Amino acid sequence: MPLTDMEIRTAKPGARLVKFSDGDGLQLWLMPDGAKRWRFAYRLAGLQKVLAIGVYPATGLREAREARDAAKRLLADGQDPAIAKKLAKAAKAAANANTFEAIAAELLDKKRREAKAEKTLSKLEWLLSLARPAIGPRPITEITAPEVLAVLRGVESRGTHETAHRLRATIGEVFRIAVATGRAESDPTGALKGALTAPTVNHRAAIIEPKAFGGLLRALAGYDGAPETRAALELLALTFVRPGELRAVEWAEFDLDAGVWAIPAEKMKMKRPHRVPLAPRAVAILRELQASTGGGKYLFPSIRSTTRCMSENTINAALRRLGFAQDEMTGHGFRSAASSMLNESGLWNADAIERQLAHVDNDSVRRAYARADFWEERVRMMAWWAERCEEMRRGGVVIPLRA
Repeated sequence: MPLTDMEIRTAKPGARLVKFSDGDGLQLWLMPDGAKRWRFAYRLAGLQKVLAIGVYPATGLREAREARDAAKRLLADGQDPAIAKKLAKAAKAAANANTFEAIAAELLDKKRREAKAEKTLSKLEWLLSLARPAIGPRPITEITAPEVLAVLRGVESRGTHETAHRLRATIGEVFRIAVATGRAESDPTGALKGALTAPTVNHRAAIIEPKAFGGLLRALAGYDGAPETRAALELLALTFVRPGELRAVEWAEFDLDAGVWAIPAEKMKMKRPHRVPLAPRAVAILRELQASTGGGKYLFPSIRSTTRCMSENTINAALRRLGFAQDEMTGHGFRSAASSMLNESGLWNADAIERQLAHVDNDSVRRAYARADFWEERVRMMAWWAERCEEMRRGGVVIPLRA
């Protein structure tokens, strides 16, 4: 006769295993230690087999019967229920191992192998932390576009539209790793293009009009703060590198006799080595600076420790001290000013200007064919730019010189 819940609850263990039959192969095994285990006994290819279903009361009588019936359907289809269970368990384990969180960790490891800057890695880790609570534990194959959109909407609701867009791109990177390694069919973030509020673009403040730029250069020359900071400001104007590349510069990167600054790939935003031709005025500033900081590692050491470089706020703080507001000029603005005036001069190849700015062409085909370094032209261009800066600083009429 079929078992009842009352019989199961009141069954007492003995010295040996006792088996109770519910019919059609379903059995309740009462163990000597009191455990009550469900088993399904069946024959396949002439062999007697047993399938473990669960433990009472976690698996009740109704659930046990449903599991038995499912096993009988597999038998009717010629499948072994025990093997099917193992395969399902393995698939579930694989799905759990291939969660969004696990593959996100692979993305971080990949970025570390590519020697991305710690600041970049920290930002990536922070962005991923915004997605983890909702989709981190989920198998990557089960995450849908609406789920991702819900995460992005949560970020967007705080008014951080730019962060929402960056998070969408980062989640997309995780999915592309999964697709490339056969752990996902597609990247759902592609379907979300246009679904988010477009962020307001805030361009970095820059003075690009020659007369006003000349006033800025005169102000830099009269800076009465630390001499090293004044030198940093003047070098930034002459070389228009990124502020982060300037503040962390080391003496080992220079060949002053040749007039070349070689920045290693790990310090560059695009992770490609970059050379900067140094005009005579830039070399003169460096030789003067060498007398004060040449004995250490950094050109611009921190005021707190010579083993660390200048703070990232020093340049902008100096501009504020000179009276230039945050919406008027920034350290990064020297790049915009140089780019604008070099292009407007009509004297220089646009690709040479882009190489000097250490930009990477977004067009992969064009980038593949435009491998020229334009070094000789860049040497002449940087000398011309230094002369033009001097003309603007003096407040004279700026006459474009021949390349």
